[in-house]
Amino acid sequence: MATDSGRPLRADAQRNRDKILSAAVRVFAEQGLDAHLERIAKEAGVGTATLYRNFPTREILIEAAYRNELSRLCDAAPDLLATMPPREALRAWMGRFIDYATAKLGMADALRALVESGVNPYAQSHEKMLAALASLLDAGVSAGTIRSDISATDMFANLTGIALASGKPEQREQAERLLDLTLDGLSTDRN
Repeated sequence: MATDSGRPLRADAQRNRDKILSAAVRVFAEQGLDAHLERIAKEAGVGTATLYRNFPTREILIEAAYRNELSRLCDAAPDLLATMPPREALRAWMGRFIDYATAKLGMADALRALVESGVNPYAQSHEKMLAALASLLDAGVSAGTIRSDISATDMFANLTGIALASGKPEQREQAERLLDLTLDGLSTDRN
């Protein structure tokens, strides 16, 4: 992450920014639009001045928190593929998708208010997720462990359905079972 002048953030400043974004997702998910920015700063372990220096308005913070969650999800695909077999990487990413969807559901009111203010936090979200998902599916097809007749668009629709049906934190066990069922259906060895 770079500053407005194009220079990279100092390591401590980047850590503070990351802590603020993580805390914002948690607090907005718990409290919606009623969340106090001071509480986000406190949960992040930073002063309110640090929060406002990084995110001068609530809208900027909401958008940054959402985009950070999206980046964490999409950036995980190559890392997972580098550290585990493609089928396992896909399953791990599917779990992260549910984490992302749960955070997004929790932030729904805050995101809706952001859209109503004229900001589109979702610009390019779909394309980024499809690209990450396609890379995981392609790796599984190349390894011979994932069927080749399932597109990233099909898989995204499936994951979205699971997230809508079982995306609340208290439904996580059901979501995990549905993800396992989905992965079994994608496998080339379905005996």
